Amino acid sequence: MRQPRISSILLIGLLSPVCGVTLAQDAANFPHKAITIIVPFPAGGTADVLPRIIGQKLSEKWGQPVIIENRAGAGGNIGAQSVAKAAPDGYTLLATPPAPLSINQSLYKNLGYDPERFAPVTILALVPNVLAVKSALPPVSTKAFIAYAKKQGGNVTAATQGNGTTSHLTATMFATQADVKFTFVPYKGTAPALADLMGGQVDVFFDNISSSYRHHEAGKVKILAVASAKRSPLLPNVPTIAEAGLPHFDSSTWFGVVAPPGTPNDVVEKLNRSIIEVLKMKDVQQKFLDQGAETLGNSPKEMGEFVAKERIRWKKVIDSAGVTMN
Repeated sequence: MRQPRISSILLIGLLSPVCGVTLAQDAANFPHKAITIIVPFPAGGTADVLPRIIGQKLSEKWGQPVIIENRAGAGGNIGAQSVAKAAPDGYTLLATPPAPLSINQSLYKNLGYDPERFAPVTILALVPNVLAVKSALPPVSTKAFIAYAKKQGGNVTAATQGNGTTSHLTATMFATQADVKFTFVPYKGTAPALADLMGGQVDVFFDNISSSYRHHEAGKVKILAVASAKRSPLLPNVPTIAEAGLPHFDSSTWFGVVAPPGTPNDVVEKLNRSIIEVLKMKDVQQKFLDQGAETLGNSPKEMGEFVAKERIRWKKVIDSAGVTMN
């Protein structure tokens, strides 16, 4: 009666080295087929454009197709969950802004995946958020805007990309540090929020610079400050919010690449090296800058540490504001 069990144990023991050799061979030959990069947001935005720039260069480098697939919904959770459940072989990746990796676990009760189990690959770029107001609003500086908002007693309307989004949390952080109150107006994404800011229906929008920059240049909105720790090359004469008197204020939208949990380190390292090589290309850097994005490219360990700090930072903002999602 015990023989089948012993045979099974022996079979597992015999197969284990074979499986190890197969994984090693797969890593050595990686990639030998098409790679799919899941973007958990709709096509057309910065979250979609940057991976497409990288994907084209990687395809040329590897001689394999790199497919960008948009799986939007639930604040990025739908696409992230699909990658979390994908085979851990490096052929399905997630390219995303912060929400699925560092924000949503503090907002949603049930994500359907554990963001801390993804295998970090690298941060592609940082895109500063900005303090943008409607063109007709009187203030021309951050200090003047804070004074104006205090006088309005909570009547200043702040557009957001939706509850719990980066724009919402950045506005919340600003309101807390500046001791002002906003009436939040949630939209379904950047485009409608920005349209109403240009139309004068809302007063302020903490947008990312890539969306607002051209409208600022055209005089349709006013960017009073950038929310990142340092000034943006796109607007070198526009001060940071920290310079305006809110020390340590820092809010940038970053875009990172991760692999499914359990992806072999050798495969992750190959992905990391290849993406960083692409990020160092001058034409890629210019294309990123056209989107208001500054290329980064760090190690998997550095990305993991960075995202962990982001989780802690945004959790404090979410908890202090009492923001929740169903």
